[in-house]
Amino acid sequence: MHGVGRHRSETCVGNQIGKLILNESRKDKTMKRRTVCAAGLVMVVTAMTLFAVMQSATVNAQQSSAGRAEVKIDNFSFGPGTLTVPVGTTVTWTNRDDIPHTVLSTEGAFKSKVLDTDDKFSFTFNKPGEYSYFCSVHPKMTGKVVVQ
Repeated sequence: MHGVGRHRSETCVGNQIGKLILNESRKDKTMKRRTVCAAGLVMVVTAMTLFAVMQSATVNAQQSSAGRAEVKIDNFSFGPGTLTVPVGTTVTWTNRDDIPHTVLSTEGAFKSKVLDTDDKFSFTFNKPGEYSYFCSVHPKMTGKVVVQ
């Protein structure tokens, strides 16, 4: 009898140890999942931050201390689509497309000639406001200059 009871006791202890190991294994898996999720979230946030910094750096690089900024016309779009500049800034649009384009203010503040590839058009913004513009050859091409 004594040996049977001892065996049952050892079996119960063995089962308890097995359950503890199984629970620890589940905890490890849960922790690993949480760690992977957290690492993925950190990567996404880092990528978004880098993208925002690069976008800001691109716009800032397009604006020099001499009060100049550039807009590229390429692939049937103006880039950047919205440009914010201080009063007195001269903005230059350069056609990098193989197709002719124009730059025409919706309010009549400025109007370019037809720009062939590598042609440029410049305008100095002396008053604050929002200046929407489009390509008269391709009216769905739009952009905006915000002057502060």
